[in-house]
Amino acid sequence: MQNKIAGRKKLNILKNEKSKPPSGKKTSILIVDDAPATLELLERNLSSAGYKILKASNVAEALRVIECVPVDLVITDIKMPGLSGVELARHVRENCANIAVIIITAYPSVKGAVEAVKTGAEDYLAKPFTSDELLSAVARTLSNLQMRTAAHAAGKPRLLAPHGLIGESKAMLRIGSFINKAALTSATVLISGESGTGKELVARAIHYKSARASAPFVPVNCGAIPEELLESELFGHIKGAFTGANETRAGFFQTADGGTIFLDEISETSLSMQVKLLRVLQDKEVCMVGATRTRKVDVRILASTNKHIPTLIKKGLFRDDLYYRINVITAELPPLREREDDIFLLTRSFAGKFAEELGHPAPLFSDGALQVLRNYQWPGNVRELENVIQRLIVMTDKDVIDIPDLPSVMRFSAFQSAPPNRTLATVEAEYIRSVLQSVNNNKTTAAKILGIDRKTLREKLEKEKPSA
Repeated sequence: MQNKIAGRKKLNILKNEKSKPPSGKKTSILIVDDAPATLELLERNLSSAGYKILKASNVAEALRVIECVPVDLVITDIKMPGLSGVELARHVRENCANIAVIIITAYPSVKGAVEAVKTGAEDYLAKPFTSDELLSAVARTLSNLQMRTAAHAAGKPRLLAPHGLIGESKAMLRIGSFINKAALTSATVLISGESGTGKELVARAIHYKSARASAPFVPVNCGAIPEELLESELFGHIKGAFTGANETRAGFFQTADGGTIFLDEISETSLSMQVKLLRVLQDKEVCMVGATRTRKVDVRILASTNKHIPTLIKKGLFRDDLYYRINVITAELPPLREREDDIFLLTRSFAGKFAEELGHPAPLFSDGALQVLRNYQWPGNVRELENVIQRLIVMTDKDVIDIPDLPSVMRFSAFQSAPPNRTLATVEAEYIRSVLQSVNNNKTTAAKILGIDRKTLREKLEKEKPSA
């Protein structure tokens, strides 16, 4: 029995450690109650969980503490001589945005709970409450405070590079370090990651931090150019090389001479095109369509993929010799669901950008809305988040965006339980529909999020239609 109690206490301590502010300082909690026994009980339970405890026996004393000492959370009784705990909660809400409040009372009622919430209290506990109930309320309240502070903090979010990469999570700090190291060399770089994670932004950052920054950066979406045109687009063609070639035109490699070419989604190229790309990597030469001589080019190659190339090699869809050529320096970008710490920074950044475009102040996000944004899996990653925020800013006229304003696929995804006997085709169809809904049925954007082209998306949608 004692082991179970000790284990429960240890679990609660771990929960509270997780909810502490990211600065690393000890969380300060001010407890306010006119009953010494209650103060002693609260102090004992909260101190054992690792919190710094301050005490006051009335509201006037509590206000003096708040003015002199940094406080993260106030836990106050409602009924006390003089000013009440409700009035203290109201004062904190109006004057101390970075302090949360929990109200406790021995006279619980629905009216009292409603009044407490209206005055700005984060939570409402009825006496007698257990140690677990107290610590859970404290952890939940501090988590909301941390979330709100991160989302509404003053100043601009930290930029890892001057090209749109935003993040303070450990994963993004590693990417920032990778960019700095990759920029010091001219080696080929392969950037992998799901669609929407910012692979082109990383490529741009590498280029503009490198010695080639003053030369062109030329991005090429290999999956968006038809196979029959890709060779001409990459290497150029001479006049008369094929029907419609009315003049000689340089390709992307010649345009990028002296700079960097970014081959986005290189895994979408055909085997025959991969042979030609291999020659460029080996010899630094290109041959224009219709020409008999090659031309030297000084181009650094950066490439990206949202697929696992070793798997494609096993299936015979990608040349292993080309993979070994491009797989010199590699980085894998983390999906947004693994960057919870960055979701609020990105949300604030996108909201500010789109609100500025419309000429009005950026709205705030309620705690509930922020919680949904944090818990959503973001299959489309940062690109999907940006689209959602833009839609909210354009379509919502409120000062505060709340849960009902969010797309339904986000509001209800946490409550959907999928039976295990569904076919893969059914799961895929539902996922495609959810992505389409999240981007307001924009098929071009949905195709990018899904990592397929519009033609493939159209074919998949056609399969879903019932036969006549």
